[in-house]
Amino acid sequence: MWTRNISPTILCLALLVAVAPARALTQQELVAKLEAAGYTKVSDIKSTGEGTVAKALKDGKEVRVVVDSSGQIKEQN
Repeated sequence: MWTRNISPTILCLALLVAVAPARALTQQELVAKLEAAGYTKVSDIKSTGEGTVAKALKDGKEVRVVVDSSGQIKEQN
């Protein structure tokens, strides 16, 4: 009987974790993620509707990057 009560509970917890929204990256985590992807001098970090945007250098050129809610990094012109 005990396992019948635990199984639905575990199932509910698993479902809650699966559908829970991703937590936003802290500024330090965002900078670390961008640096790991080859960006340097990350600055002007702002949260927008499209994700978190920042300015950075990549291969000596200034770029604008967007990190979306899934953690994907996209460069914008």
